[in-house]
Amino acid sequence: MRALKILVSVMGLLIVVATVALVVLVIQRMGRAAQGVAPGASTELALRQPAGSRIAGIATLEGQLAVWVERPDGGRVLLLDPRSLRQTGEVRLGE
Repeated sequence: MRALKILVSVMGLLIVVATVALVVLVIQRMGRAAQGVAPGASTELALRQPAGSRIAGIATLEGQLAVWVERPDGGRVLLLDPRSLRQTGEVRLGE
């Protein structure tokens, strides 16, 4: 009977420890997901497109932003890195 009491106590303690570990893990992952732009960091981005250009659409693509820009000389898709706020590529349409 004594061994059963010890076993139940140890298993109860394991359940409490596992629950606390799970809560800590969830909080850490939520904190990492909430980290986007550092506080005080600039989020301004100049696309440097000619006059008459307009943004026709924005989508995410494997960790990058794809910005569809309609320009007087044709459409383009600009690939941007949201972390560094830099243009990483360009796809020209209709050429």
